[in-house]
Amino acid sequence: MLYRGGLLRAVWMAPLFGMIGFGLVVLARWAGGWHPILATEALVLVAALVALPLGFLAGIGAFDYWAYYALGFPTRAEDHSGHGARSWRDYFRVNTDHKVIGVQYLVTTIFFFLSGGLLALLVRAELAKPGIQYFDPQTYNGLFSVHAALMIFLFIIPAFAGLANFVVPLMLGAGDMAFPRLNALSFWLLPIAGIMMLASFAMPGGAFASGWTSYTPLASTHQPIGTIFFNQGVQWAGASSIMTALNFLVTIITMRAPGMTFWRMPLLVWANFTTSLLVVIATPFIAGSQFFSMFDHVMHTDFFNPVGGGYPLGYQHIFWFYSHPAVYIMMLPGFGIMSEVISVFSRKPIFGYRLMALSLMAIVVLGFSVWAHHMFVSGMSSWLRVPMMITTLLIAVPTGIKIFSWLATMWEGKLHFQTPMLFALGFLSMFVIGGLSGVMLGAVPIDIHVSQTYFIVAHIHYVLFGGSVFTIFAGMYYWFPKMTGRMYDERLGKLHFWLTFVGFNLTFFPMHILGTEGMPRRVADYLPKFADLNMFISLASFGLGASVLVFLYNMITSWRSGPIAPANPWRAMTLEWQVSSPPPIFNFDEIPQVVGSPYEYGVPGAQHAVLTPSRAREVEEETQTVPV
Repeated sequence: MLYRGGLLRAVWMAPLFGMIGFGLVVLARWAGGWHPILATEALVLVAALVALPLGFLAGIGAFDYWAYYALGFPTRAEDHSGHGARSWRDYFRVNTDHKVIGVQYLVTTIFFFLSGGLLALLVRAELAKPGIQYFDPQTYNGLFSVHAALMIFLFIIPAFAGLANFVVPLMLGAGDMAFPRLNALSFWLLPIAGIMMLASFAMPGGAFASGWTSYTPLASTHQPIGTIFFNQGVQWAGASSIMTALNFLVTIITMRAPGMTFWRMPLLVWANFTTSLLVVIATPFIAGSQFFSMFDHVMHTDFFNPVGGGYPLGYQHIFWFYSHPAVYIMMLPGFGIMSEVISVFSRKPIFGYRLMALSLMAIVVLGFSVWAHHMFVSGMSSWLRVPMMITTLLIAVPTGIKIFSWLATMWEGKLHFQTPMLFALGFLSMFVIGGLSGVMLGAVPIDIHVSQTYFIVAHIHYVLFGGSVFTIFAGMYYWFPKMTGRMYDERLGKLHFWLTFVGFNLTFFPMHILGTEGMPRRVADYLPKFADLNMFISLASFGLGASVLVFLYNMITSWRSGPIAPANPWRAMTLEWQVSSPPPIFNFDEIPQVVGSPYEYGVPGAQHAVLTPSRAREVEEETQTVPV
């Protein structure tokens, strides 16, 4: 057991690799005559943030197959023992089944969602009254910095990857992802990144405290060692994203079922295709920015150090060249989920299917032309403001196409207000508010007035919580029967929605008012005139936090003892609903034949795919027993 891949082997291999990394640093510094030989930052970086995680990955068996091949051993017969979930233990090891990996992603991201949410509540506790209550300014800065980093890099982006991991191969009629072992590895990089960011609190001087943007020179050598935990955590999370995106691109391009042309793909598949393009193109830029920042911190280079001739504004250009496309990385998969949910629960074909797909591609192209609207007050060249303002307003057009297409899909439809549909409608209203404030911020004069105020906090939360998080909840409820084989409690689902919807608006809408009145963000104290609204916001935020408890209780109890789910409880047409709940280990007994659109609801005799006659009858019988 000590030598077989798994958590037990990782217990001794991770420290072993860490000690090897420690020794290599000491040996290199001794041989080079560098003092001190025991340099804390270099030792922590190499031993704890690189070598130890590699040892963990080697220990759990993430590299076993490739190492066996690289060392020239004879090819081993594949017995599929590492594929599929036959017991709960299979979720705690390297598993090549995309469905298991999808569940691993989602459960892990919910943990970091809870961690980030707890940090947000600590921030709101500090801001409930003027003055310093519980945390000194540096600790406060660490709280909101780790909160934002966890929510973006460890919840929103990978939660969408988890849902897509489970669903996209099934929607395509494929047996798995194109590269199952790479898929397994990409998941196990995530807990490494998240634990790294949380562990920064235990470092001397506290956690990284320069915001999730980690601007230089604010994040330079005067910051505590926790800063390099952010630099390296982003690298691990980014590597996971790139691996996953490459896997999706190859899977979507090469593994579609017979008859599934690009114009017959569900819009969720289109959304993940375009998102993967963004990830592959943009993520190397944030990797570069974090490497350069880390080199300045550990190796005392001068990439962004103005004293040594560095260019600190260059960091912002590189960072936002990734991070504005990253906004769409956090939105496009949600757009795909909305298209699935709204069409199914409106019982109507999606309005403007081709234009919806083309608007996703338009967002990919335009997403790389708007990065500097985050930098209107940074001191960049003033001539760049107007072009960036124009492209920022222009990118609202393809997004607006989607909003009107969803509204047209619901128009005169037979609407069913189950929990996924409620979250979809909540998304539409909240995202429109976030989009309108985004158009306001795209205008240079308004942006200059409210920059670095709570108006920005309100805007980003209406986009990422009211947008992304609402769509994640919609997707989790929608595919929960398919993932678990159980139905969730509909009453608790609706209670969760209304508590979230009301709590969210009570928490974040008043921040627009605070921002226009001039309350600065990222500051632990404020003027007494802002006290009443801040107390109200803090109380509302704890109500919003409590709503998550309803979600957790519903998910856990329903997974354990909920009613058995039929194959197709929503009477959907896409391929994942044409197999059992949960699906077979290898998805399909026979490759399906795609013959039509996935959204022809209300069209007599319409079919998306043809299954074997016996299986088709079984699905039809199961569907007829569930009222929708």
